[in-house]
Amino acid sequence: MSDASFEDGAEAPLALIAQDIDDLQVISALLQDAVLPESDMRYVAKRREFGVLLNRFRWEDRAAAERAGRAYERVRTLLMFHDVTAVRSQGLQKHDENTILSLLSVSFEPGADGTGRVVLTLAGDGAVALEVEALNVTLRDVTRPHMAPSRKMPSHDG
Repeated sequence: MSDASFEDGAEAPLALIAQDIDDLQVISALLQDAVLPESDMRYVAKRREFGVLLNRFRWEDRAAAERAGRAYERVRTLLMFHDVTAVRSQGLQKHDENTILSLLSVSFEPGADGTGRVVLTLAGDGAVALEVEALNVTLRDVTRPHMAPSRKMPSHDG
């Protein structure tokens, strides 16, 4: 009898929590090059939540797709920020549902007593800044993976 390998395990949707900068860096790496229509961001002030529904590239599956000679995949992912007290944006076309945004990174700028600012940096000089009482973020895949429409890996070449 041989040892089990990673490939023997059943793949499951991602479900992650970030409560510190290191955790958030993992989420940021997984979300690099995720795309979304501007209309898929929502702030619910009464609940102090900011949600983003993204179509993320499955970076964690890239090597397996290349080994198998199959198309790269994307998956719909819900990114939720909790304990949000204010939201500001720059470089976004308000109420333009046809604008597609590309997420480059998610970072945290600490403030006093655990507060701070989460910054979602978007391609094309866009950004969304969330003032938070504490870093409290969840990421959850909400659909099955599907073939990336472009069939290509995201690239940042000129």
